[in-house]
Amino acid sequence: MIDNEKRLEGYRRLIDIARDLASTLDLDILLNHIVSAASDLTETEAASILLYDDAARQLYFQAATNLDQPTMRGLAVPLDASIAGWIVTNHKAARITNVKEDPRHFSTIEKQTHVTTCSLLGVPLITKDKVVGVLEVINKQVGEFTDDDEDLMQVLGAQAAVAIENARLFHQSDLVAEFVHELRTPLASIGTSTYLLLRPEMSQEQRQSTIHSIYNETLSLNTLASSFLDLARLESGRVRFNLTCFDLAGMLDECIEIMQSTADECSVSLEREIPVDFPQVEADCDKIKQVVLNLLSNAIKYNCPHGKVTMIAELGNNEWMLAVRDTGTGIPVKAIPHLFQKFYRVQASEGKVAGTGLGLSICKEIVSGHGGTIEVKSKYGKGATFIIHIPIPKN
Repeated sequence: MIDNEKRLEGYRRLIDIARDLASTLDLDILLNHIVSAASDLTETEAASILLYDDAARQLYFQAATNLDQPTMRGLAVPLDASIAGWIVTNHKAARITNVKEDPRHFSTIEKQTHVTTCSLLGVPLITKDKVVGVLEVINKQVGEFTDDDEDLMQVLGAQAAVAIENARLFHQSDLVAEFVHELRTPLASIGTSTYLLLRPEMSQEQRQSTIHSIYNETLSLNTLASSFLDLARLESGRVRFNLTCFDLAGMLDECIEIMQSTADECSVSLEREIPVDFPQVEADCDKIKQVVLNLLSNAIKYNCPHGKVTMIAELGNNEWMLAVRDTGTGIPVKAIPHLFQKFYRVQASEGKVAGTGLGLSICKEIVSGHGGTIEVKSKYGKGATFIIHIPIPKN
């Protein structure tokens, strides 16, 4: 009788969960809802989702209930040497009492998370005969996994697959619409320039000027496409963050060296303030460098002649901070809430400063991928300061 009541309660919860999943189009929020529901329904220690990339034939670790380390997101799991891979290949659930005795067990994630897996139940996420990923729960709190656990996971998996696919389609259509909109201006310029080149009355000087214009617009299109792909990969969770310990001061010096010629052209000085005994930081050096270069580039472009850009590093409670401060024109108050939106450009600067409107969105995704935050402080006419906060990983 108790088992029947428990089973009924589980299916009642599934109905509530289905409503919740159907109303969520943010993929990150959706994945967290799914793993939390899976762990609660099966009374297990943890749950995780791996999404499947059919083109690369790889599974990518995406969300879990038991991780404080956001940079685990994007870890690749082989299709032919993992239990999750077997689930995808066979379109079947897997229920395992002792994973250590299973030759398909992929232990890399376990080593990186420091979470020991004893028992496991996994189901494929399938919609319209297409596998989108795998939902797994580990370590049943009491006893072993039951038929009821598997039934609940199968139903939740079916709901989750549809919700994930809907969120992806919504996101893709939204991204494509924004991208196409941004393509119109450079394409229109190239089209007009090409038409003018066909006019017989154009002088050689005018032709050279028009060709130069086409070249510049082509470079802008290439930059836009590259930035768009970077952002799409970051938002999809398929970018792997490679944590290393590195000298922050040395990395900042490299950034200054890269941006020095641009700063000189704009008569802007570059400085850094970082304590001599500042410890090494643990993060993805290349991606943090990408953030710093983007912030430096903006600080130079929006500065005043003979202005200054200062990078300031500090240690906080369980985090380190890096601020990029400029002496430029500042940011209007009404623009600040929109700065990290895709393709957003401050109205007063449009047409005056070149850019894709994607740089700050990319910065935010990279910082978020490290479990951190990015904020901006500015008074219009008195410069701006962008501050990134990166948590210190727990050992």
